[in-house]
Amino acid sequence: MPPVRKRQPSLSQLRAFAAVAEHLHFRDAAAALGMSQPALSGAVSALEETLGVTLVERTTRKVLLSAAGERLAVRAKAVLAEVGALMEEAEAVRAPFTGVLRLGVIPTVAPYLLPTVLRLVHDRYPALDLQVHEEPTSNLLDGLLTGRLDLLLLAVPLGVPGVVELPLFDEDFVLVTPLDHRLGGREGIPREALRELNLLLLDEGHCLRDQALDICREAGRADAPVTTTAAGLSTLVQLVAGGLGVTLLPRTAVKVETARSSQLLTGCFAEPAPTRRIALATRAGAARGDEYEELAAALRDALKPLPVRVL
Repeated sequence: MPPVRKRQPSLSQLRAFAAVAEHLHFRDAAAALGMSQPALSGAVSALEETLGVTLVERTTRKVLLSAAGERLAVRAKAVLAEVGALMEEAEAVRAPFTGVLRLGVIPTVAPYLLPTVLRLVHDRYPALDLQVHEEPTSNLLDGLLTGRLDLLLLAVPLGVPGVVELPLFDEDFVLVTPLDHRLGGREGIPREALRELNLLLLDEGHCLRDQALDICREAGRADAPVTTTAAGLSTLVQLVAGGLGVTLLPRTAVKVETARSSQLLTGCFAEPAPTRRIALATRAGAARGDEYEELAAALRDALKPLPVRVL
C-alpha cells in the first residue's frame, strides 16, 4: 500500500501566519497583507489543521503565539525568505545580460579581441558577470557541449552538430618575414609563393595551424611545411625575427605581435587573400539564444575599427 502523502501548507497560509506572528493582531496583519480579516483568520486556521498543532491563542483582547507557534514562526519566516530569494534569482535569470556568462576563447583570438569584448561588456552590460576561459578549439567545444561553457569566440566553420554559429567578421592573413626576406613588405603576393617558403607553424591542436596548412594545400603545396613549431603566436613571430622562416598571421594579430621586434616585415597577398572567419558559437536551442544574437550584433559594431570585414 503506497504511503499516504501528508498535506503541505501553502505559501499564502505561511504568509498569513507570519504576519500574525509579527503584528500579534489579526486586523493589522490583514491590513499588512492587503486581505480581509476573515480570510486571514481562515488561512491561519487552515495552517493549524494542516500541521496538526495550535499556533495562535485567540482571546477577545489580544493574540498570543503558542509554544509551537513561537518555534514554527521562525521556520515560516525562513521559508518565505527563501521563496523570496528564489523569485529574485528567477527575475535575474529572466533579465537579459545579468548573471554569469562563461565565454571560451581560442588563444589566437583572445589577446587581440578581448580588449574590445571586455570594453563592450563593461560599458553596455555592467550587470553581466563575464568569465573568460582561453583554451584550444577542441577543449572549448567539449566545454560547450557538456555545459561547462555558455558561449565561444573562435574560428569557424566548426561543422559540429548541435552548435550554432553567429558569424562576426572575416579577416585576411598576412605574411610575416624577416627584414631581409625577398617578400618582406610586398603587396600582391601570389598564394603560389607559399609552395617554396619555410613556413613556421603553431603546435598541433591550434586551429590556426590547420588553417595555415589548408592555405598551403590550396596554393598547391603537397607536403606539410613543418620544421619548427611554437605554442603561441608571440614565440612564432620571434622565430621569424630570428631568421628561421616566415609565418602567417591574421590581421588582428599583426599590430600586437610585430610590435615586439624591429626585425620584421609584413607582406599582403593578392586578392582574394587567404582569410579566416571568426564567430560566436553556442548550443542550438540555448535558453539565452536571443541574448547571444544581440551580443553578436553589438560586437560586430564594436569591431568595425579593427582591420576586419564585419559580416
